[in-house]
Amino acid sequence: MLAISLQESSEFINVMLSRTQRRTPTVIRRHFVISRIRKFYMVKVRFIQQQFVERFNMILQEFPKINDLHPFYADLFNINYDKQHYKIALGQINTAVHLITKVGSDYIKLLKYGDSLFRCKRLKKAALGRMVTIVKHQAPVFVFLEEVRQHLSRLPTIDPNDRTLLICGCPNAGKSSFMNLLTRAEVEVQPYAFTTKSIFVGHMDYDYLRWQVIDTPGILDRPFDQMNTIELQAISALTHIKSAILFFLDLSETCDITIENQLKIFHCINPLFADKPMLLVCNKTDITTLEQLAKQSPEKYAAIKAIEDKGVPVFEISTHTKAGVMDVRNAACEKLLNQRVNTKLHAKRAEGVLNRVYVAMPKSDGKERPPYIPPKVAALQAQHKYVSHLRESDPNYKFEADIEEEQGDDYVLDYNKHKDLANDEWKTDKIPRFWNGKNIADFIDENFEKKLKQLMEEEADRVDAGFYDSDTDDETEQDRGFLQLGARIKEQIGINLINARLDNGVGIRTTSRASKVKVPQRTTSTLRQFLFAMFRDKFESLGVDMSDTKKAGFTTVDKRSRSQSRDPSEMPVKKMRLSESRARSCSRPPRGEAGEPDPEKRAKLKVLLKKAVRKRQMKGQSHESDRHIVDLKPKHLFSGKRGIGGTQRR
Repeated sequence: MLAISLQESSEFINVMLSRTQRRTPTVIRRHFVISRIRKFYMVKVRFIQQQFVERFNMILQEFPKINDLHPFYADLFNINYDKQHYKIALGQINTAVHLITKVGSDYIKLLKYGDSLFRCKRLKKAALGRMVTIVKHQAPVFVFLEEVRQHLSRLPTIDPNDRTLLICGCPNAGKSSFMNLLTRAEVEVQPYAFTTKSIFVGHMDYDYLRWQVIDTPGILDRPFDQMNTIELQAISALTHIKSAILFFLDLSETCDITIENQLKIFHCINPLFADKPMLLVCNKTDITTLEQLAKQSPEKYAAIKAIEDKGVPVFEISTHTKAGVMDVRNAACEKLLNQRVNTKLHAKRAEGVLNRVYVAMPKSDGKERPPYIPPKVAALQAQHKYVSHLRESDPNYKFEADIEEEQGDDYVLDYNKHKDLANDEWKTDKIPRFWNGKNIADFIDENFEKKLKQLMEEEADRVDAGFYDSDTDDETEQDRGFLQLGARIKEQIGINLINARLDNGVGIRTTSRASKVKVPQRTTSTLRQFLFAMFRDKFESLGVDMSDTKKAGFTTVDKRSRSQSRDPSEMPVKKMRLSESRARSCSRPPRGEAGEPDPEKRAKLKVLLKKAVRKRQMKGQSHESDRHIVDLKPKHLFSGKRGIGGTQRR
């Protein structure tokens, strides 16, 4: 509830003095001009005065004011803390503000007439000392207000004007168990009394509305002036919160309180239930019911019956078996809703609105004007095709939901059951009659089998006539020779490839090394001529005509030329031209414009690119999982003005 936390007076003083030392100038010399010396110490006095006043004003603003609170919270405040002590504590803080302000203004006036550094320093020290003394006197106030702050922060948030179910009764009557069943609040439940020592709040939904359920501590049979703080919390809630009251009665008397004493408590606090809907909830019926109580003790049953005769509904529940819990909840919510609606209707504001409301009713001529039904719709209804009228026309008609409910887990939805086909047997065909909204029959020829049989007979006749046989008479002797020659060349190329691999130690050897041709040591020109002759002989052995290959490319050898002493006559001569101009090469467009020449489309593409990259940029920011070692000693935090000296000279 309160964001501000109060420190001890000594710690508070140290914080203020340290802040003054860090945020004000610290260097002064006696040879400085006296106006500068006065200003130096006046700044310190004015700064610490401002810090004390701001801190105390923050305390006065953050803590709640009793007169501005709702009566429920004001009463709860008075029960827990004694509002007179609370007001006195805040008054002392306010008095300290005025005293510190007066001390600061007085010593600033004196500092204006300081004639030396020593005198100004003594005045500053006296001003700070008097302010610190005033704060030290508030030490008990700080302790009290800190306890109040901690207790307020632990209080549940209760809206006194919201729809509320308030549970009350004697200790150990099952109130907390009932609340745990209605809400998700986990209130402690124990077999002994006074387990609930403060107010607990839970929330639930009913009729699409938000409800709060309040569990109050148990109430004992004694006067109000003798009740303790725990019991008075329940009384304050019953008094000030507009809610539906659920008074719990333990029929089994396992709470160590007899039914007569429980009813006595009920009659004692009954004046607090004025103008509030109320229910009497008889709990622990798994042990004793009202019928059993009527047989065992008619007097107790008669006392409960007398309360019911006065208009208070009586319900039987068991939080152990959860029997009747929802009935009590529904009845209490309905009673409270009806009362809230009636209260708003009887209010002056509602009367003013209702008086201005007028519903105009036009005069009728008495003619009947039945709804118009188109003929097609009427025909569909007559043929039982209109689903909304199937049940009216045939009371025994079963929808798919009815069939599913009857069959249970064995139900399988049949999509083809309601299809209108010429033959009902077609509904279960593996080949569907409909596919992607189209009738398959529209794409099938009725004489398909007859035409297929005729086509197969024609194909058989063509095969018998040799229509598909290859025509070998077209090949000449020359073509056959070329084919055989090509096959031999391919075979020889494969053999050469294997021999080459064998030279490198790879593969299977097909020829011996002795049978391989040994090339004698020759010069370069004679070696080439020898290789050309061997190449020609090999191809002639394969049957290739090599007679007309004297000027072939593989027989000519370029002369070896030297870069420095090449004959100029052998150099290629470039033809002379009268004029020669180099054509301008095309400019390369920028990378951003190379893909799309249209500037409008290019602008749209830039926008789309930014949107596409935005997510990656967002996810690519620095994160706590990044391996980054931050500055462990930032200079702006470790560059204090205080040295090794003590704290007595500030």
